[in-house]
Amino acid sequence: MAAPALEEAPVRLENLNHFFGRGELRRQVLFDINLEIGAGEIVILTGPSGSGKTTALTLIGALRSAQEGSLRVLGRELRKASDKTLTQVRRQIGYIFQHHNLLESLSAGQNVQMSLALHDRQSRAETRRRVESILDAVGLGDKIDAHPGELSGGQKQRVAIARALVSRPRLILADEPTASLDKKSGRDAVSLMQQLAKEQGVSVVLVTHDNRILDIADRIVHLEDGQLTSFADAVTSSTQQMMGLLADSNRKGDLLRQIHSMPADAFSVLLEQVTRESQEFLRITELSSRDAFESMLEQVLEAFTEKIVDLLDAERGTLFLRDEKSGELWSKVATGAEGELLEIRVAEGSGIAGAVAASGEILNIPDAYADPRFDRSVDDRSGFRTRSILCLPLESAEGRNLGVAQILNKRGGGSFGESDERRFREFLASMTIILESWWRMSQLRGGTSE
Repeated sequence: MAAPALEEAPVRLENLNHFFGRGELRRQVLFDINLEIGAGEIVILTGPSGSGKTTALTLIGALRSAQEGSLRVLGRELRKASDKTLTQVRRQIGYIFQHHNLLESLSAGQNVQMSLALHDRQSRAETRRRVESILDAVGLGDKIDAHPGELSGGQKQRVAIARALVSRPRLILADEPTASLDKKSGRDAVSLMQQLAKEQGVSVVLVTHDNRILDIADRIVHLEDGQLTSFADAVTSSTQQMMGLLADSNRKGDLLRQIHSMPADAFSVLLEQVTRESQEFLRITELSSRDAFESMLEQVLEAFTEKIVDLLDAERGTLFLRDEKSGELWSKVATGAEGELLEIRVAEGSGIAGAVAASGEILNIPDAYADPRFDRSVDDRSGFRTRSILCLPLESAEGRNLGVAQILNKRGGGSFGESDERRFREFLASMTIILESWWRMSQLRGGTSE
């Protein structure tokens, strides 16, 4: 019996070139693009402004015909395709844009229903059922009769997503869908797109500058100057540029001083930037000049920890990483009474840090010496006198136990309160990403215990 034929990929670009203008004004914008996108795959296309991302998306979306090379979308060749062929392909694609493009005079339900009008006629009852179902799926079932002026930005974008999905397309194309949304609304929108696309088994191509949503992708490709390049190379370039600036400051002895003197809001911006770079690193797990990058991460961790200690009005801060081989916690950042760096190793389950690592619970201890779990040996060795402790577990996005972080001694002699705990958690949410980057590199070179 003959083997069944393999299903053709929904999108396949082969040696695709594209030009704008004619004669002396003719300019090439895409160069020899080769890309295949599988059924049900979510692919994010990144790149700087003017790199050709939107041009590529409009070609894949059959909004213009291809000029050179081959572009097959949903089984149809779009090179020099007729208007009829382009229209037939477009009817199988859902489009989501940066701006929701809703008609203000129509309700949410009517805006969604417009997408069904392009397809085979169906009964009014069936149309209503599908519109209600998709709006329920995006969490707007109670807004079916609301007009765009009555909806928030995030709700409008969800209506746009519902409009794209209601016709059950085989392919979804999204151009900067989170650009006009705040952080939470943007995350909600793409998570919803991811969930519904996977449930319906459609492929998604998403163009974005938003590094916060890269984690929804099955694959990331990078377009720059009209050419597809390795995303890993692009991340390496971006990360090394940012880290290079920090390294330059460090060589001048200014890194700790600059971060220490930063206002809280400026520090938060820097912390978020380094976190984004670290998240991208975690996605590719390969980075040229890894040793230099790792060295800079260590220095950044030290500087950031000192800044967090200062912002929380504490005297000291310590980061402990978990060594999976030995079952110990060892200090990544720890200082003694005179500010000297210490190396501390703690058996998991021993002391305050070990107890937090073992249990995964937060400990806020107002009087360390009155707590039987506290180990005085480090104080005896360092000359530092611990009074109060706030210790939190560190976990990766996948729930891996990375270690613990703690701050010591509230300035003024008091204890750490609920607001300190909340702010510490917020800082650690970003710090954990940076720590995981360092942890991942240590595993690549053979373990943390070396």
